[in-house]
Amino acid sequence: MQQRHRTVTERLLYAVAILIAAFCALPHLGVLLAAVSAESDTLAHLAQTVLGRYTATTLILLALVSVGTLLIGTGAAWLVVMTEFTGRRILEVALVLPLAFPAYVIAYAYTHLLDHPGIVQATLRDITGWGPRDYWFPEIRSTGGAAAMLMLVLYPYVYLLARAAFISQSATTVFAARSLGRTPLGAFFSVTLPMARPAIAAGVLLAAMETIADYGTVSYFGVQTFATGIYTSWFSLADRAGAAQLALGLLAFALLLAVLERKSRGQARYHSGRRREPVPRAPLKGGLNAAALVACSLPVLLGALIPALALLTMAIGSEQDILSRRYIRFIENSLTLATVAAIVTVGAAVILGSISRILPGRLTGIALYVGRLGYAVPGGVIAVGLLVPFAAFDNALDSWMRDTFDISTGLLFTGSIWVLVGAYMIRFLAAAIGAYEGGISTVSPNMDAAARVLGQNAVGTVRRIHMPLLRPSLLTAGLIVFVDVMKELPATLIMRPFNYDTLAVQAHRLAADERLEGAAVPSLVIAVLGLLPVVLLIHRMRKED
Repeated sequence: MQQRHRTVTERLLYAVAILIAAFCALPHLGVLLAAVSAESDTLAHLAQTVLGRYTATTLILLALVSVGTLLIGTGAAWLVVMTEFTGRRILEVALVLPLAFPAYVIAYAYTHLLDHPGIVQATLRDITGWGPRDYWFPEIRSTGGAAAMLMLVLYPYVYLLARAAFISQSATTVFAARSLGRTPLGAFFSVTLPMARPAIAAGVLLAAMETIADYGTVSYFGVQTFATGIYTSWFSLADRAGAAQLALGLLAFALLLAVLERKSRGQARYHSGRRREPVPRAPLKGGLNAAALVACSLPVLLGALIPALALLTMAIGSEQDILSRRYIRFIENSLTLATVAAIVTVGAAVILGSISRILPGRLTGIALYVGRLGYAVPGGVIAVGLLVPFAAFDNALDSWMRDTFDISTGLLFTGSIWVLVGAYMIRFLAAAIGAYEGGISTVSPNMDAAARVLGQNAVGTVRRIHMPLLRPSLLTAGLIVFVDVMKELPATLIMRPFNYDTLAVQAHRLAADERLEGAAVPSLVIAVLGLLPVVLLIHRMRKED
């Protein structure tokens, strides 16, 4: 069969898609080249000083968060799907609320509550008359404290995927296990859990990728991980080679997690018969009812309600004026970056997804895969990977212009808003692609064929058929990217233009100065904005029910 000739517009769209994929691959190549070209004694120095500590702390944090999110997310999902208890319907959607909070925001709230001068310990000393050395209290500023903060905001990844997997299962498999002598608990471990294992593994790996990418929480708690090491090497020590080599190590680990997550998702298939019969919920009474209520209420209470109340109380007592010119500028900067990044990212997702559908091939498939990799790469790694090549280009151009025309061009790209927006696009493009694919999966290929028969080319099909049908999915994708950019901290700290601060940067700066009440004001704004996609998600869950 002769291959159809591409139109000029299709070729242009194809070229733009390849350029987007090449830009997404640039941080990986930039980090690799910078690390390889660095002096060999840099790695030896890192190995002798901080590399072991960074590795051990990162792995411990990763293990704690993975186990915690697994237990909380899977347990809560099983309870709301398989059992009936008081408040189940409310808690089924409320368990998603902690997604609205960045981990560093609830870290500020719990430090205000649980630290030595905080409300809890101060009240304990007032009631008992104890001195500072007369009692033991868990240290919030520790690896365990950072793991707890991350668990509380990341368990919904596991909860959502496990809940969907449990709902998709048929009652016939459970009945078959019971008829073979299994108890309800035995049926769960032998049938229900193994069938949901790929989805649960995907959720745990997503939480793990967010854990290694976190900077705000571990930095504030003084926990030394790869993420904090990259920032310290780049800014505090001005060691670009050390930062690049640390970024390469973190990048390799992040890509390993991405491969595992993709593999687990690819294996998330099972057969439950031709007719799916919903699993009847087992009613819980007495002590079991109370235990289920407490088990599902605690994550919501600790991950959303208590931090929100603490932040609100702190904000009311702070000296920060949210309507001042300074804060208006922070809000304007945040909204500008988030809006532009959302438009650019959704546009890139549409181009990559559309070209993969209308012009399928190995190269377009690779381009789509490269576009997805950014979600697994921490913001600090993307920042280093982009700054290295762009700084080299700016310096080379400036040197050439000086020698040739005696004109200094300065830094055209490094420290510009557009490179920062590009970093956001790379970081969150996978989320936009996922929303696009979720929407396009409902559009039958027969509609594309009908459009072609009626005289539409590939671009016309996308513009007149796909885009109107995908509008809800694309709006959702834009909202998700918008909120994620508002919360993003490490890339913004490293790459923002001089004196161009956002709400996340302001919150981090105030918290670093131990002005927690002041940090509560921008943190609360970020959390409120983070509720927007959560409300959409809750609406979708209610609609499915």
